[in-house]
Amino acid sequence: MIDAWILTVLCLVVLMALATVRLVLGPTAPDRVIALDAVNTLVIASMIILGVVFNEIIFVDVAIVYGILSFVSTLYIAKYIGGEL
Repeated sequence: MIDAWILTVLCLVVLMALATVRLVLGPTAPDRVIALDAVNTLVIASMIILGVVFNEIIFVDVAIVYGILSFVSTLYIAKYIGGEL
């Protein structure tokens, strides 16, 4: 049963790598922001899955805090790109 979860996390890591390529090569700044947000979302999903696999609640707690910080940083970057800062 654990092997299926680890395979899921590995698929998420592959998706993170693809989003990182878009983050580096993105033609515009909004493309890079969306790629960064996608990477952050995949990291949060991976942490929650690993928390389920290893039966550790601390992974979920860290994922919640990471999600809040990711949301705030995405808003800040979006305001900076929009020129309102």
